[in-house]
Amino acid sequence: MTTDSPLRTQLRAALRSARRARDATAVAAIAGVLATLENAEAVPIDQAPSAGAIEGAPLGVGAADAARKVLTDAQEQQLFDVELAAWREAEETYRSAAPDRLPSTRHAIEVLEALRGG
Repeated sequence: MTTDSPLRTQLRAALRSARRARDATAVAAIAGVLATLENAEAVPIDQAPSAGAIEGAPLGVGAADAARKVLTDAQEQQLFDVELAAWREAEETYRSAAPDRLPSTRHAIEVLEALRGG
């Protein structure tokens, strides 16, 4: 289960609004940031499960769930900035390689910049 940091709360609200508005570009940009945050919380698996060991499997809902890392607000903001930088890099690439993709890329950047606060 993820934590409800101020950034995630803001992103989830923006994602709901983008979905209601059927703004696919905004949905992709915001969902991408949320996925990055959740992936950063994953912990490495220490051991591979042994094949066929059903009788040793944990019982109950969530019994086999791994604990997640807890990110600080600063770490979340840093990951957000990395995602925004990736969109800006894509904009530079598309400027010469795929100009038809520039409008949607610029829109994604504008959405994320608004959520970032400029």
